Amino acid sequence: MRATLPLGTTVSLKHGAGGRAMRALIEQLFAEGARQPPGAVGLAEMDDGAAFPLRDGWLVLTTDSHIVAPRFFPGGDVGRLSISGTVNDLAMMGATEVLGLTCAVVIEDGFPIAELERIHASMRDTSREADAPVVTGDTKVMGRGELDGIVLNTTGVALTGRLVRDNGLRPGDRIVVTGTVGDHGFAVLAARQKLELQGNLRSDVAPLNGLIRQVLRAAGEGVVAMKDPTRGGLASALHEMAEKSGVGVLLEEQTVPLSDEVRAASEILGIDPLHVANEGKAVLGVRPEALDRVMAALDRHPLGRRAAVVGTCIAEQRGRIVLDTGLGKRLLSEPEGDPMPRIC
Repeated sequence: MRATLPLGTTVSLKHGAGGRAMRALIEQLFAEGARQPPGAVGLAEMDDGAAFPLRDGWLVLTTDSHIVAPRFFPGGDVGRLSISGTVNDLAMMGATEVLGLTCAVVIEDGFPIAELERIHASMRDTSREADAPVVTGDTKVMGRGELDGIVLNTTGVALTGRLVRDNGLRPGDRIVVTGTVGDHGFAVLAARQKLELQGNLRSDVAPLNGLIRQVLRAAGEGVVAMKDPTRGGLASALHEMAEKSGVGVLLEEQTVPLSDEVRAASEILGIDPLHVANEGKAVLGVRPEALDRVMAALDRHPLGRRAAVVGTCIAEQRGRIVLDTGLGKRLLSEPEGDPMPRIC
């Protein structure tokens, strides 16, 4: 299903925020007429990356750019984000063994070398954590005032024997999230606005390929769809998965895991955590017979111990998310844009 919002006459922040506006921009402009290699998964599929068939598997390729503000926030920084984001996009297609990453850095004249060293150290540590080496890159410098500090672009290549798409759901499948939602977006917003919120509100940014590898080994073909709920949050990820799969999703609000800090921040700021970005969580579509194996594998990994079953795919309401609040049911809207721009 295409996002048919009018593009307007100028680009705005909402066009990069992960919701319907960004999907419309990609589908109606960048993907329009894009060349599709035979047998490959390309831009038109709007998945987390491209995939090229090999004799005994798939080569998966993805790229991502990172412009978070502020550059350093509780739980992470733009360097950790740049490695994790690309590794996670590969993992969401089943490619957990990373061959290598590239990194292009665009830096503003006058950028502090001490900050650049700190960012580089974070990238190095995260690439080691993910076993995803940065093997080549590029550096550019722009004039003072022509760029807000620094932009990082990372591209990743990986191999997988089984490609997992985001459109494999069918009625009866269960929806699993691998941990609490909303942590990254609220942590970045609090740091940006210098909000003094109680508790330990921290970003969840982390490479997920080790977690996903463990799940896929345990459940095999029982995992039929995956997506990381970054910009636009859980709501946007579920809308994309449901639309592409031709199913509805009954989402049980009370089962969605939230930290106490996110719950408090949501109430204070009036922002729905279902619309807020995550950088260390995955949404999994799981066949019912594989659910116990998936949950057991998640529980054995440090990044999966707060995983929860949050919904069920249904034949009705195709492409829509029905939110069961415990007091009634309503349709959950997909955000047009993320309420927090420049968070990843």
